[in-house]
Amino acid sequence: MITRSLFVAILLAVSATPSLAQVQGQSESVIAQPTLRASVTVADDIVRVGDLVENAGSAASIAIYRAPDLGTTGTLPVAQVLNILRARQIIGVDTRDLKEITVTRLARTVDAKEIEQQVARVLERRHGLGNAADIALTFDRDPGDLRLEATNTGTLQPVAVRYDPRSTRFDVSFEIGNDAGSAPLKLRFTGTAIETVEAAILTRSVERGDVLKASDVIVERRPKAEVGNDAAIRDSAVGMQARRQIGAGRALRVPDLAKPDLVTRDQNVTLIYQNGGLYLTIRGKAMDGGAEGDVVSVMNLQTKRTISGVVSGRGQVTISVATPRAAPVADDAPSNPAPVKLSSVAPNAE
Repeated sequence: MITRSLFVAILLAVSATPSLAQVQGQSESVIAQPTLRASVTVADDIVRVGDLVENAGSAASIAIYRAPDLGTTGTLPVAQVLNILRARQIIGVDTRDLKEITVTRLARTVDAKEIEQQVARVLERRHGLGNAADIALTFDRDPGDLRLEATNTGTLQPVAVRYDPRSTRFDVSFEIGNDAGSAPLKLRFTGTAIETVEAAILTRSVERGDVLKASDVIVERRPKAEVGNDAAIRDSAVGMQARRQIGAGRALRVPDLAKPDLVTRDQNVTLIYQNGGLYLTIRGKAMDGGAEGDVVSVMNLQTKRTISGVVSGRGQVTISVATPRAAPVADDAPSNPAPVKLSSVAPNAE
């Protein structure tokens, strides 16, 4: 039997026991202990308490260090960090037995190659320039690899492009947008731009009449104004003969080259007579030189007469003897004429 006094005691005990909701509320109200981070990354030029300390609370926005240079990493001794935090009334930080903290500054890198490509692209086909890939740039100041704030995520947008074909100078400005909503970053580049072409370049000096070997010619890009519109191609230049003396390092032009002479003046050559199935060779002497396909004069050493022939190989000149056409047959001619006996006639090899 429960007495009145016992009932009152039980009621007081129940009311004094915290509910589950009260226990959860009390646990949520407990402040987590501030803890140092072993490594951090920052996007701007300031390191704040909240970057270094987890659970920093209202002190998180306090600036305490200048960040490393763009794209670099620095270290902070923990003892030094704790001294600075104490000076700002931030105590009770769990160091996790760390000795130092690494701080990395985020950055966007625009390398020199990308800058060169972008400048060439905006100059492409302006004022007589050719394709971007054929434009050679010389900057007044080497841009190198640019490191920008990580918030500058936009592309390089040209906003001003100037080029003078007489002086070959360019002046190009770009803008790069950012995520922070501030004014775009401006970049300006100046220098010279010229169009280049692939040219066949001599590795040694050659004399008139020299035949070029593969080792004599390499390929380099040279200014188009230097080479002109008649630059020779390496594959076509090898095996050709120099028309004049040309120094090493010079770009070859088509007029500089000719087919090599297969026959030279005063050279003993082989005269070849061809007429249908008849093939006859006789010794001769070239009166002038020529390349394959050239018509040259040759003296027949047997008859001492000079005739013309076509250079057909090294030391060879071919004389083609025309085959006479058969006379047309009259309509009233007999269908089976009597055979005519012809005497053997030697070829006219003068």
